[in-house]
Amino acid sequence: MSDDEGRVLQLDFGDTRLINAYFPSGTSGDVRQTFKYEWLDEFFVYQDELRKKYPKLILCGDYNIAHKEIDIHDPKGNKNSSGFLPDERNWMDKFLYNGWIDTFREFHPEPHRYSWWSQRFPTVRLQNKGWRIDYINVTEPLKKNITDAEIYPDVKHSDHCPVYLDLKL
Repeated sequence: MSDDEGRVLQLDFGDTRLINAYFPSGTSGDVRQTFKYEWLDEFFVYQDELRKKYPKLILCGDYNIAHKEIDIHDPKGNKNSSGFLPDERNWMDKFLYNGWIDTFREFHPEPHRYSWWSQRFPTVRLQNKGWRIDYINVTEPLKKNITDAEIYPDVKHSDHCPVYLDLKL
């Protein structure tokens, strides 16, 4: 189903596989939100099976999900917004509890660190009213190799900014 949209790219570096994924957005309505949930379920099964062959996985990309209240500027006002819905956030919980590491939060427990800002309202980036929806996660066997992670909000080439991981392989 999701193969038709070309959302996942993979590269191997020795025994480590890097996956770059663009998770669906559900902001355009119920049909796309339903597709997003189906895609998340499919992807969870896929990555779970893939880990049997490649225990060392890196998954990066635009997940289109702000996981915790700390990852969004207005959690109360966005409680019914796609990208912060309870089922999406529960998927992230399940994903992380299944042996994945949120590399950024390993180094940065502080709030107000975002990777995306709406372009519909030009001042929101200046006011840092954003969402952290871009992630670099690694599987548990790579945790000891993480040396740094960062978000670069001052790099302004799109509505997203770069996220960074230093990982010694």
